[in-house]
Amino acid sequence: MKAKLLYTIFILLIVSCSGKKQIEKALHSGNYDFAIEDALRKLENNKNKERKQDFVVMLKNAFEKAVERDLNTIKHLRKDGNPEHYKNIYEIYLKLNARQEKIKPILPLQIGNKPLRLDFKDYSHVIAQSRKEVSAYMYETGLSLIDSNNKRDIKEAYATFQYIDRINPKYKDVRNLMQEAHNLGSDYVIVTIENQTDQIIPKRLEDDLLNFDTYGLNQFWTVYHAIPDKRIDYDYAMALQLKRINISPERFNEKQMLREKQIVDGWKYQKDSKGNVMKDSLGNDIKIDNVIHVKARFFEYHQFKSTQVLADVVYVDLKNNQTLDVFPISSEFVFENFFATVKGDERALNTQDRELLRNRRLPFPSNADMVYDTGEDLKLRLKQIINSYKMRN
Repeated sequence: MKAKLLYTIFILLIVSCSGKKQIEKALHSGNYDFAIEDALRKLENNKNKERKQDFVVMLKNAFEKAVERDLNTIKHLRKDGNPEHYKNIYEIYLKLNARQEKIKPILPLQIGNKPLRLDFKDYSHVIAQSRKEVSAYMYETGLSLIDSNNKRDIKEAYATFQYIDRINPKYKDVRNLMQEAHNLGSDYVIVTIENQTDQIIPKRLEDDLLNFDTYGLNQFWTVYHAIPDKRIDYDYAMALQLKRINISPERFNEKQMLREKQIVDGWKYQKDSKGNVMKDSLGNDIKIDNVIHVKARFFEYHQFKSTQVLADVVYVDLKNNQTLDVFPISSEFVFENFFATVKGDERALNTQDRELLRNRRLPFPSNADMVYDTGEDLKLRLKQIINSYKMRN
């Protein structure tokens, strides 16, 4: 027990020393907030124990150095007088306040017999003032960006207004401007299907492929339209060019097999060479399995028909009438059915044979139905291309 206790104390000392070195390293490298978080973790339990005193001292040092550095940074940024620094200043004030709030739950703490004193300040006024400054400056910045004809600038304007709305909800008409920036910055794509095959495409397939409500698309800056809107000046066109449709002939194959098996069919009396029923030791008649040989002719049928659609997805920049990308895709649908019939004794069949007997012959689907069913896979591949494609602004 004594050896076990000494070992435990030794391990605790190693862990404690390792924790101190880690915090000291963070302090020396200027990573004060990491040092604060690490010290706070060490003080979560038994914070008033003597062995925790070093962590209290390091917490105090890290806090004071972090505050000093942040206030000096704000002082220099203010002195520079560049309004682009307003956002940085505001976020440093938030960090100063958050740091205090993170330490408060662990208080009170002591160094020796004296209570730990940290110079906490009320930053609410400077945070409010800084919020006004950054909101006003970024509002003007956003207005200048939204007036640009460049979609990248307009998207940046959206992000600018979005930041203002996050830190200062309902500031002026920011939410209306966000909506305007989204409308102006979005890429509008008109989608068409071009049948370049010699076959008629089912109308319901075309409608289904162009029904973008069922695609589950989640693209904030790209809007796809199957029906053109005269009020919109489209940026891009996406054409699904159907190149070829291959439909196999209807195939019906038959395979005939002989099934044979030895089975038990009831029982019979065991007889001796003279034809007399044999007895067991108790005088009872001896019964044995009646084994017979059964046969059946098994007919297995296979129905098969397939459809393949080959297409290209073509993206075109409508502003300069330039083809951007071409994605070849192919899709296939297979109709396949197995069924069987039997002549003879079904007891000769195996388990798989019996399963096939449950199936029935099915009518082959029409060519139009096959092409339509191919559309589900085609739609999935089209969705993958749309989700992965990034428009070029």
